[in-house]
Amino acid sequence: MKDIAKQFGVSVTTVSRALKDFPRISLAKRRAIQQYAKEHGFTPNAIAVSLHNSRIKPMKVIGVILPEFVHYYFSSVLAGIEEMASRHGYRIMAAQSMEEYEREVRICQSFLENKVCGIIVSQAKNTKQYDHFQRLIDKGIPLVFYDRICTGINANRVVVDDYCGAFNAVSYLIETGCRRIAFFGSAMTLEISKNRFNGYKDALLKYGMEMDKNLVHICDNRTDAEQITPPILFSDNPPDGFFAVNDDTAIGILYAAKRMGLRVPEDVAICGFTNGQRAKACDPMLTTVDQHGQKVGEEAASIIIGKAEKTIPYEKVEKRIVRTKLIIRGTTRQPEKE
Repeated sequence: MKDIAKQFGVSVTTVSRALKDFPRISLAKRRAIQQYAKEHGFTPNAIAVSLHNSRIKPMKVIGVILPEFVHYYFSSVLAGIEEMASRHGYRIMAAQSMEEYEREVRICQSFLENKVCGIIVSQAKNTKQYDHFQRLIDKGIPLVFYDRICTGINANRVVVDDYCGAFNAVSYLIETGCRRIAFFGSAMTLEISKNRFNGYKDALLKYGMEMDKNLVHICDNRTDAEQITPPILFSDNPPDGFFAVNDDTAIGILYAAKRMGLRVPEDVAICGFTNGQRAKACDPMLTTVDQHGQKVGEEAASIIIGKAEKTIPYEKVEKRIVRTKLIIRGTTRQPEKE
């Protein structure tokens, strides 16, 4: 706009008004400025306009922090956030922490500087200090955690029923004949890992089965799963079932088992947790727990919008749970017919 103003020997304010077709600017000058702007590919900077307008009213932009864009669950949550935001006239500003605490801190600061009306976040795996989150709350920025919540801060959250999802999945493995079930999970510093592990443990307890610590492993990605699964299956007392914290890990177990010549699910049954597109792309298709990521995103965005528009009091802490569902496919056995 400064360049256009210089070209015509007018102020930036005059250019702005001409582009908005203000009648106080002569028709000839309006048309000349508009034509020049069009020929030189000028488009208003949406962020700059929003920041300017924010002097009068809050900026209608929601900040979103994902651990990584490529993960199906996080991308489905983002889709839900965008859908709900768009429906109410809001935009989103998304960034990925890449599982790095320092990067997460910088993103929070950037969102604060850009005057977002609220932030939706799933914390990085190695985040153990929460001052950056508390600082946002202290400055009156609505904050909603999803998936990986921060238990050290009493903040809004949207989670799935991780415990029930794991409990139902492991119960199904037992009911269809598994007697030694391995657990592949994330570090127990994460609340979702604790909840899914407790669901696994309690399902074993319900059916009178003792938990073997040798079958519990910290493994939450496909690469590691493909490496550690063969030694486990080659052991003297191998598992006949696996419950994995996510689909990628479950698919790593599946491919390792198949390379060893084992039949799935006859020799070993496998269940994941996510229900992403890859669950239907493998052979056999993966039994998994559906997390309903899009619903999680919609609920998180609705909280931020409610806070921004004051239909939800800022001081009220919203805690919402999205129910999971076990999706039975080819990597688990079918129940015996009565």
